[in-house]
Amino acid sequence: MIKAIAAAAASMLCLMASPLAWADNWPTRPITLVVPLAPGGSTDATARLIAQKLPKELGQPVVVENRAGAGGNIGADYVAKASPDGYTFLMSTTTLITNVTLYKNMPLDVQKDLAPVSRVSLIPNVLMVNTNFPAQNLDDFIAYVKKHKNTVNYGSAGNGTSQHLSGSLFGQMADVSMTHVPYKGGAPANSDLLAGQIQAVFSPMVEILPFIDSGKLRPLAVTTRERSPRLPDVPAVSEALPGYEVVLWNGVWAPAGTPAPVIQRMNRAINAVLADAEVKKILREQGSTPAGDTPEAFRALVGTEIKKWGDLVKSSGASIE
Repeated sequence: MIKAIAAAAASMLCLMASPLAWADNWPTRPITLVVPLAPGGSTDATARLIAQKLPKELGQPVVVENRAGAGGNIGADYVAKASPDGYTFLMSTTTLITNVTLYKNMPLDVQKDLAPVSRVSLIPNVLMVNTNFPAQNLDDFIAYVKKHKNTVNYGSAGNGTSQHLSGSLFGQMADVSMTHVPYKGGAPANSDLLAGQIQAVFSPMVEILPFIDSGKLRPLAVTTRERSPRLPDVPAVSEALPGYEVVLWNGVWAPAGTPAPVIQRMNRAINAVLADAEVKKILREQGSTPAGDTPEAFRALVGTEIKKWGDLVKSSGASIE
């Protein structure tokens, strides 16, 4: 009897110690980083940049796997249902946060089914117009839209996307009326802006920079609170509309239940990658800003962001079954 009790106690101690001991050996095989969006976008590019550098910190390959659909919900749900063994992670954007309110039937509970690991970068949207559009600057644009009610069409990647919500908030704060034109993705919206079929977009900087650098489109403002170092001569919308701010971010998540030591180690690895000079340079060239933090800080941010983006979704009237 005494031997049985001792054996049980020893087993219990081993179980208590095993997560930490197991995490010390983690990882022992390749890691999958799921991007819940199609290849080629800004999130995919950032995920591949991080995945390229993480093996130096973790000693194992990191493979990017795209699982697009339902505004990112398909990929997020896949990770949420994956084994919490430290070998499947998610790289999401703020889209996942807006989906909490936007979708009437979410396949997962973001706050319960996923464990925040770290934010990765911040990305501003840019208010862009066709070079033939009369407005030369932000003040001109506001004045023009006030004068020409509902005649300015702004495109987006779809209902409830950051482009849509940026324009909706702009219209509310500037007290102007624009017509929202949703597309199936940001690329066709930008193409129609180039062709003059629509007059404006609020596009993620990473996706629109080639058109800015080539002079094919005119940037009027960025949606972050302050100007972007990548476009120092372009004002922030908040300079004309105090309090306006739409900040996109992407971040890494694990399935809920992933051992805390694994999450902490992945967090340290991500932050080490973000401190790399080459990574900083590439992100800066893309118009992004490194934004590594702790799992605790990321979790607290998520709660705040769900309410913030939820309010934007509700005020925009966007909804998806």
